[in-house]
Amino acid sequence: MIFLVQAAYLHIPFCEQICHYCDFNKVFLKGQPVDEYLHYMDTEMKNTVEAFLPRAFKSIFVGGGTPTVLSVNQLETFLASINKYLKPRSNSIEFTFEANPGDLTEDKLKLMLDSGVNRISFGVQTFDDELLKAIGRTHRREDVFHTIELAKHVGFKNISIDLMYALPHQTIGSFQESLDLAFSLDVEHVSAYSLIIEPKTVFYNLMRKGKLLLPSQENEAKMYETLIAEMERHGFRQYEISNFSKNGFESRHNLTYWNNEEYYGIGAGAHSYVAGKRISNAGPIKKYMSAIDEHGFPHVETHSVTLQEKMEEELFLGLRKTQGVSSSHFLEKFSVSIFDVFASQIKEQKEKGLLEEKDGFIRLTHKGKFLGNEVFQAFLL
Repeated sequence: MIFLVQAAYLHIPFCEQICHYCDFNKVFLKGQPVDEYLHYMDTEMKNTVEAFLPRAFKSIFVGGGTPTVLSVNQLETFLASINKYLKPRSNSIEFTFEANPGDLTEDKLKLMLDSGVNRISFGVQTFDDELLKAIGRTHRREDVFHTIELAKHVGFKNISIDLMYALPHQTIGSFQESLDLAFSLDVEHVSAYSLIIEPKTVFYNLMRKGKLLLPSQENEAKMYETLIAEMERHGFRQYEISNFSKNGFESRHNLTYWNNEEYYGIGAGAHSYVAGKRISNAGPIKKYMSAIDEHGFPHVETHSVTLQEKMEEELFLGLRKTQGVSSSHFLEKFSVSIFDVFASQIKEQKEKGLLEEKDGFIRLTHKGKFLGNEVFQAFLL
């Protein structure tokens, strides 16, 4: 049976340093069986392709961890596996690598470009060196300028950067400066997220001890307001709550998630959504590898998504997009009107001024963008 999945996420869990806010599945690079892990990822890719017979992909995304901590030889091995099984060499596919500024040499960049990678997403976070140190990042401001200039020189024409706001001790002025420097890079895409304190992180422990000084909610909202205004002023269209792009450079891979479409997840701790099932891979590296030895796949949990859950996900994922959720597409997908399923929720959120209807779409208002989580929660029945 051929499945309609057209996206794949591949996870490299290794980092040279763990950021103070990060709760992703990751481990320190030193002493890890990196070569062995890449061999098992090759096996998982092979078994996935043989079991699910995917159609041509529209997006491949390599995340982490820090994928670019791989050595040139390891990167070459990994990219050879991707090319063998997922076949990304196509002008129509978006093939993204996450990268840490300062990790990428010219050799690595050329290898990536020659192997079909056509988009790089740099974890910049901020241009304030003191703040970078405070949040546990290893790079500094100059690394960003140097690495992005090098990527452009090698031939990359689709570059994205991640920024963060509402960081400890961060001021509105400091965030404005980061935005100004970001625009000076002349990149095609920007993702900007407010800091969320997650359990089992350095920041979580500091917060519990009362040692984490964060901006007020009012200042966090002002930073987001500044973000939206400055992005529009510099020719970036907001197409999702936290994502902005120049025309035609929206992230196809992330739109897969927000459009509630299916995808493969390959690697330790990765998640898949295939044939109406959400599948979780083992997170610890040794468990990931032993599960593949035993079963051919590292799956540790499978959940068959009910129709009700699919409809709820269509709303709380789709409403992240500024375009919103199409009522006609909802009807086509689920054979029931969105207003028959969620009439009271839509009415309530519209009365609060958080939702609006326009051109057949239900979407967040400007006010609703600041209270998105409250709106999304309303659609979980």
